[in-house]
Amino acid sequence: MAWNFFRRAEAAAPEQKASATGRVVAWGSSGRVAWSPRDTVSLTRTGFSGNPVGFRVVKLIAEAAAALPLVCQDAHRRYDTHPLLELIRRPNPGQGRAELFEALYGQILLSGNGYLEAVGASGLPEELHVLRSDRMSLVPGPDGWPVAYDYAVGGRKHRFDMTGPVDPICHVRSFHPQDDHYGLSPMQAAATAVDVHNAASSWSKALLDNAARPSGAIVYKGGEGSAQLSPDQYERLVGEMEAHHQGARNAGRPMLLEGGLDWKPMGFSPSDMEFQKTKEAAAREIAIAFGVPPMLMGIPGDATYANYQEANRAFFRLTVLPLATRVTAAVSHWLSAHLGTRVEMRPDLDQVPALAVERDQQWKRVGEASFLSEAEKRSLLGLPRQPNER
Repeated sequence: MAWNFFRRAEAAAPEQKASATGRVVAWGSSGRVAWSPRDTVSLTRTGFSGNPVGFRVVKLIAEAAAALPLVCQDAHRRYDTHPLLELIRRPNPGQGRAELFEALYGQILLSGNGYLEAVGASGLPEELHVLRSDRMSLVPGPDGWPVAYDYAVGGRKHRFDMTGPVDPICHVRSFHPQDDHYGLSPMQAAATAVDVHNAASSWSKALLDNAARPSGAIVYKGGEGSAQLSPDQYERLVGEMEAHHQGARNAGRPMLLEGGLDWKPMGFSPSDMEFQKTKEAAAREIAIAFGVPPMLMGIPGDATYANYQEANRAFFRLTVLPLATRVTAAVSHWLSAHLGTRVEMRPDLDQVPALAVERDQQWKRVGEASFLSEAEKRSLLGLPRQPNER
């Protein structure tokens, strides 16, 4: 049985309910917890498009990871110019490197899966495109490995065959302990906190729309033989309350009760509910699920890091770099198969301002280690071997 404000109880069978004209007309009642759906489209709508904290953490990570400078090298040298670098610099006519990787990182953060399409007949692709993960479905073969990917739009499907010499799709997925084909996104882990944060915002809006007052009850104190309101009296009361005492324009309007009606406040005040603290706690959980220090989000009450600089350094070291390193490694391995030679693409740690202090200390420590050879020092710093080295 479901309730609506000032409405009669809705039941499967049409029958007269005593509560509709009972002694107490309740303004609100508690019910079972309602969670939002956990599919990719619903999570994106409620957690990204409809939640400021989720929107900001995804944008913060995706933009920071996409802005990282990349280096291209093989086992012998680091390239300043390379066909792979040229492709990444302008992957398609509508996007540059930052736009492409921001879209790819965003898809991984929201759904746990990122898909890149290679456009071209043979050799290095002519264009790269990020495909929406909610439209992609994997087709497993007899051995469990994907033999194709289906991309569905508006009732039409396009199949990408994965049994050829090179793969037309690069699938980057997050770790999922219970799924062999699809990844688990941080948004799925933060879904409960997103629902709580959205519900607290809706609660605040509802309070403002109803003069910031909690719900209550209108109690009918009829005389002997008239303990209940008639159906006409009930409908008139409902119409009067909806027309003259709900909404922002009726805030603070006095209520005139007659005929034995009495107002009894119910529920807690906003200070008792402490929904502001609830929102802050939910916002902190969302940020933690994505690996963003709450200090960077301006969430009060977080003192994990001594200052903003330390929080920013931890954000890059623990969240941005692992994501960017894993994705660029997968993309470079995929493109190397198209290219026909092994090439590695990874973030250039020497050009990340947030890690400048750490890199300076590492360069100094390695440079002063007299027991290391030049080749060993270059290897520790992530540099390729020199041409004359073995």
